[in-house]
Amino acid sequence: MSQLPLFVLPMVLFPGEVQELRVFEPRYRQMLDDCLLEDLNFGLIMNNPMNPTNHWDGPMDYGCEAKIVHHETKGSNHFLKIIGGRRFRIKQIIEPALPPFDHPMMEPIANEDGYFPDLETIIEMIPDEAPHSKLYISAEVEYLDNLPELSQKEQNSLTSIMQEILKRIGVMMNIDNETISEWIEQSPMIQVISESSESVYSVTSLVVHDLHTRQDILESENSQDSISILRAHLSAFSEEE
Repeated sequence: MSQLPLFVLPMVLFPGEVQELRVFEPRYRQMLDDCLLEDLNFGLIMNNPMNPTNHWDGPMDYGCEAKIVHHETKGSNHFLKIIGGRRFRIKQIIEPALPPFDHPMMEPIANEDGYFPDLETIIEMIPDEAPHSKLYISAEVEYLDNLPELSQKEQNSLTSIMQEILKRIGVMMNIDNETISEWIEQSPMIQVISESSESVYSVTSLVVHDLHTRQDILESENSQDSISILRAHLSAFSEEE
């Protein structure tokens, strides 16, 4: 097992997916400092309000490792570009040293104007008996194996899903069938599909915004299950329309 700092957000990252983040909370500024100084990756994981840890939203059980590929600072904000790496499963949560600012313990340094105190002031609030001085959640994690390469049947299923979506968009735009067919054939969205298991994640990141569906696909143990979840979600969406 490995210990991994966790960025807990209402967000799901997939292997190979590129995302941008803005870091402004003190706990995550501390985490970013640790990652940059020690050349560490962190885990991006969806929040679970039903599983709090030291009064913060806790994490789901599964997340994705994130590698920082670009970092820029503007004032007190940090802007990151990250790429998803290995999937992982949490084995043991390591609680942050302090609760949120709205907790009674933090009242002496709470700011009514909504501004965060500086890190030094916050760290001074950590009890002497605390086992560490980290403001962010960490975890002992187990990295999961990559999914096998996609069979031709699975690639065809993904291609069919993308074609259905593009056709639906074309119809909504009142484009004639011949033009839609040409558009689909030339679409770069079809080109993301290959034998790589990351194709499932690439398609999902393009067409699925529902966090729970994305989380289900991230947790899937094989590509066929992921494709079934993806198709079921898109079918339900079509029925709602």
